[in-house]
Amino acid sequence: MRISRNLRVGLMGAVLVCGMTGLGFAAVPLYRMFCEATGLNGTTQRGLRAPGATGQKITVAFDSNVSPKLSWKFAPERREDTIDIGGRDMAFFTATNTSNRPLTGTATFNVTPAQVGKYFTKIQCFCFTQQTLQPGETVRMPVIFFVDPKILNDPDARDVEEITLSYTFYPVDSPKTPS
Repeated sequence: MRISRNLRVGLMGAVLVCGMTGLGFAAVPLYRMFCEATGLNGTTQRGLRAPGATGQKITVAFDSNVSPKLSWKFAPERREDTIDIGGRDMAFFTATNTSNRPLTGTATFNVTPAQVGKYFTKIQCFCFTQQTLQPGETVRMPVIFFVDPKILNDPDARDVEEITLSYTFYPVDSPKTPS
């Protein structure tokens, strides 16, 4: 059976459209994996446990932000901490719902300077997890992390004396109820 030229071009166009649509949906997770692997734009790593302290110190500053669309107070319990490179450390943030109704938020994060993102490893974090707070409720949220000792061998990062871990909470749209 011979396929006409127009049908063949149409089929190739349909396959191309389907492939580009699939690539569009895959772009976000692929970009996230790329950033996690390379530390691009201050993307941190994930780990299970710290390798062990090297005896060298670095300061980690903690920054917090809240979208104006979310009626929360959100702040680190300590603004900075001097930690052992390679040692496991923990920081706490508190969030309070200042509205008179339950609100759900989720946090994004980044690390600056950007070149140290690949050396900042989080073991446990509240980021990208939806947090629902009742009116007036306050919660404590831990972040467990370490700075990889490989930072000491990177000529672009070894002289960094302070790393800033910044979180921003955004509202999560509540599902629409049918009318």
